[in-house]
Amino acid sequence: MTTYTIRLDEVDSTNTYLRNLEPLPDADVVAVTAGHQTAGRGMGSNRWESEDGQNLLFSVLIRPEGVPVAHQFVLSMAEALAVKDALDPLADGMSLKWPNDVYWHDRKISGTLIETSLSGKFVKDCIFGTGVNINQREFRSDAPNPVSLWQITGRDTDINAVLEKALEAFEGYYAMVLAGEYDHVAQLYHEALYRRTGMHAYSDSNGRFMASIVRVGHDGRLVLRDEAGRERSYAFKEVNYII
Repeated sequence: MTTYTIRLDEVDSTNTYLRNLEPLPDADVVAVTAGHQTAGRGMGSNRWESEDGQNLLFSVLIRPEGVPVAHQFVLSMAEALAVKDALDPLADGMSLKWPNDVYWHDRKISGTLIETSLSGKFVKDCIFGTGVNINQREFRSDAPNPVSLWQITGRDTDINAVLEKALEAFEGYYAMVLAGEYDHVAQLYHEALYRRTGMHAYSDSNGRFMASIVRVGHDGRLVLRDEAGRERSYAFKEVNYII
């Protein structure tokens, strides 16, 4: 598998850059990283807070062949696992918070914005835009629980080394998806989940409740089991973690 990496000092958005990039026929994975994004985005209208040159900001473009729409979330699982793999050797306590954040204990160290295009019943292309808090000392936005690797370890980390480890890991998980090993990738994702065991507090449109995680489907829906034993299924933004 071939990964082509583009390194930029500054860009409006690495996701936008890749969306406008001419196809590179010899590359299975195209990645672009930037020291600063002038219009970096998070979920919805959120912005990703990042001091210039202090964090890892990158996007990955793939054009998978034969991945059905019904299994598209397995691609997101692969990307999240790869970022966690890159961070695991640097600090204990990393997990994956559904759908694709990386958490250190109860604090967010990485988030990803995903843009997917479909062609009939299959995924045409997918762009993962990821921010990883690496060397930032302080956060000033109203984000509820950010943390950086520097705040965890007290030392600077080579940002490019984290990128290389993440891309190397992604190649492996992506190859598994292309080989149809959806259940294997999903199993690894479930084993890495934040709050993967026990009862925890959540809230939905009906209020607060306690539940445990049952599974995350290949379509991305989170299935919880509440204290009454009833299963509740949620799409993105339909349920909130109470932390």
